[in-house]
Amino acid sequence: MTEQLPSGQLGHVAAIRKTGDAAERVLTRADFATARDEITRWEGYAPTPLVALSALAREVGVAEILYKDEGPRFGLGSFKALGGSYAALRVLQREISAKLGRTVSLADIRTGKHAKECAAITLVSATDGNHGRSLAWGCQRFGAQCRIYIHAEVSEGRAEAMRELGAAVIRIAGDYDASVTLARQEAEANGWFVVSDTSWPGYTLPPRDVMAGYGVMVHEICTALERPPSHVFLQGGVGGLAAGVIASLRQYWPGELPRVVIVEPELAACLFESARAGRATSVRIEEETLMAGLSCGEPSEMAWEILAEEAGDFLTIPDALVAPTVRLLARPRNGDTPIEAGESAVAGLAALIAARQDSQLSERLGLDSASRVLLIGSEGVTDPAIFNRILEGRDAT
Repeated sequence: MTEQLPSGQLGHVAAIRKTGDAAERVLTRADFATARDEITRWEGYAPTPLVALSALAREVGVAEILYKDEGPRFGLGSFKALGGSYAALRVLQREISAKLGRTVSLADIRTGKHAKECAAITLVSATDGNHGRSLAWGCQRFGAQCRIYIHAEVSEGRAEAMRELGAAVIRIAGDYDASVTLARQEAEANGWFVVSDTSWPGYTLPPRDVMAGYGVMVHEICTALERPPSHVFLQGGVGGLAAGVIASLRQYWPGELPRVVIVEPELAACLFESARAGRATSVRIEEETLMAGLSCGEPSEMAWEILAEEAGDFLTIPDALVAPTVRLLARPRNGDTPIEAGESAVAGLAALIAARQDSQLSERLGLDSASRVLLIGSEGVTDPAIFNRILEGRDAT
C-alpha cells in the first residue's frame, strides 16, 4: 500500500531572537574539537549516511531534502551515542584526575589504564531511552558502574537494551522530569555522578560535553556539503540536540546559518512555550507523546541560551503525523532510499511535509521550491516491537 503524505495542523510561533554570542561562548570551538578528536578514535567509529530524498523533495515542493540517518551510530541506534558516552568519559577524567592529584588523559581512561579507579565510580542519569543507552554503553566500555532512571511510559524494549549493557534500570511511576529529579536526589545522597543531557543552575559540565559530542555529527554533515542548507528542522526535547547542531553550524558557516525551525510534539512543547514567553519555560506533560525521546517538559537552560539567539521559528506537531511519516521513510515512493527510523527521528520531516501543504505557513517559514532542507534523523529502530506495530498500521503505544 502506498503511504500518503502526512498532513495536519501545526502550531507556529516566530520567536523574537536575542542578540549575543552564545553559539561561540556556551559551546566553544575547543569543546567541539576535543570531542571530535576523541570520538573519532573510538573503535567502531564511522560517519553515518547523509541521504538525499530527491523524489520526496520533488513531491513536497522543495529543491532538496537531506536526511542525516543516525540509526547506524556505533550500533546503538541514535545520535545519543555521541553524547552520553563522551560525557561519561569526561566525568571519569575529571574525577580520577582530582583523586590522583594530576591530569589524566581521555586516552588513558579509554585504554583501561585507570580501570580500578573507574570501577569505583557510579554514573547515573534519567532517560527516555537513547541517552541512557549511550551512557550504559560508555560505562561498559570504560569500566564504571551505571544506574539509569526511566519513567512509567518508557518501553520495556528500551529498558532491556540498557540492562543488556550492564546498567541497573530503575523505573518510576512519574514522568521524565520526575525521573530527572529522583536521579539527582539519589546521586547526591550516595556520592554518585549525574551525567545528564539537560542543565540546571550549578550543573553545566556534563550537558556541555553531551552537546559537544553531537558536533561530530554536524562536522560530518558540513564536510559533505559544498554550501549550507537554507533550512534545518530540529527536534526539540530539552533542546540539547538543537543547540549543539546550531552552534556547530554557526561556527562552521559563520554568517550563513540556515533558517532554524524547532519541532516538538504538541503534547510536550516546552521550547515552543519558551519562545512564546521569551524565556525558558516549563510545561506540564498531561499525556505522553508517541515521540518518546521528545517527551520533556523542562528545557535545558544552557541549550536555551543558544536557541534564544539562533532559532527563529518553533513548530508543534500532532502525534497523528508520526506513524505515517515512519512508514513513508520505510517504504518510499519513486526510488528514494528506504530508511528505518524511530518515532522521534521523523519529527522534522513530518513538520516539513505538513508545512508545505499550508501555503501561509510555508510563506512564514520562507519555504519554497528553492529551499534546501536539512533534517536530523536522530534515531533508527531503537524498539523493534514499536517499529513493527507502526509498519503494520497498528497503534504503536
